[in-house]
Amino acid sequence: MIKKIIGGLVVGGILFGVTSALDFPQIFQLMFVAYAVLGTLVFSILDAPSVAPFSGLKAVIGLLAFYLVLSVAYITGASLWPQYDPEDEKGKINRILEPKRKLSEQGKTEELLARAKGLEEQAKSIAERLKNLSKDLPDASGGAAPAAGGAPAAGIPTDAKDLEARAFAIWQDQECYNCHKLRGEGGKKRGPELDNIGSYMAAADITAKILDPKSFMAEGFEKEYEKKKMPDKYKEVMDDKDVDILAAWLSGLKNTSVPTPKPIKKK
Repeated sequence: MIKKIIGGLVVGGILFGVTSALDFPQIFQLMFVAYAVLGTLVFSILDAPSVAPFSGLKAVIGLLAFYLVLSVAYITGASLWPQYDPEDEKGKINRILEPKRKLSEQGKTEELLARAKGLEEQAKSIAERLKNLSKDLPDASGGAAPAAGGAPAAGIPTDAKDLEARAFAIWQDQECYNCHKLRGEGGKKRGPELDNIGSYMAAADITAKILDPKSFMAEGFEKEYEKKKMPDKYKEVMDDKDVDILAAWLSGLKNTSVPTPKPIKKK
């Protein structure tokens, strides 16, 4: 029994060390240790001496007590793990894909406008030819059609609270907290804390870093920079306006009490 307990603790320690070295989130590190401990308990129970058989009311009470303890253990354990909310994930996916849908619809609209403009140019050309054929003909060119244009694109919010709300939603949707710590929450092994990033980088610099992670390197994160810990995908998955909003918000974070590493321009 003692050997198995020691073996389980050793395996749990090894799993914890490996997952920590690989920068696994802490919750997963604890899960691996919990699995090792649970496995040790299972094998220990299998080797435990058999319980003397009993029947009648004692058997019923024992069965109910067993299921009660088991249920409490499972419910308590499950409550400690992060809960998966399908609706929350669907909301994230929809917020990420919505700009792409709008761009697709905008592309179709722009194609129709381009075709309309081409037809307008053809009409003008025909009218000009008719005008040249006979000076007696009335001016067939007509007035120029008003330029077609859509509604102006939504700009970066000027209200600070609105900007923060929209930017923080983007921060959550893109799961930036997996690599960066902000306001005491999130990880900081793959990337630096960002509470004071506005003291070093303007919005344009942050935008460049998001779209091209190799453009800047955080001081002290040379290994992470070389290993390309920050993925080169946001220019594909993020809408340009979302990038601008997130960069504008981050450029306003100037909490000098947080040791945000100094960024070094590489490109």
